[in-house]
Amino acid sequence: MNTAVELEEAKIKDVTVTKTTITAQLVDGRTISVPLAWSWRLSEATPKQRRNWEIIGDGHGVRWPDIDEDISAEGMLYGIPAPRVRLTQRLTKRSSGRVKERRAA
Repeated sequence: MNTAVELEEAKIKDVTVTKTTITAQLVDGRTISVPLAWSWRLSEATPKQRRNWEIIGDGHGVRWPDIDEDISAEGMLYGIPAPRVRLTQRLTKRSSGRVKERRAA
């Protein structure tokens, strides 16, 4: 007798962002909710920017293009908040003349 359970991948079908939470509705009927503070970009975004999202990766994540933020269903499930990156030097010029942004953790 085979008692193995086939696990379905978590895929997002809808998202709501409030003043305190990020809530994702999954295609399998589950709901995931994490504190808004887990995404510093969403915390600092305007309500309009928070409403402008798109499903990416066939439901594996959500992207907020206005603020360059991506959150995965897996990250929400396993409690992995977005790291806050400090800009140590906004812009530096390379010898090629291109502008590069430098970041430090």
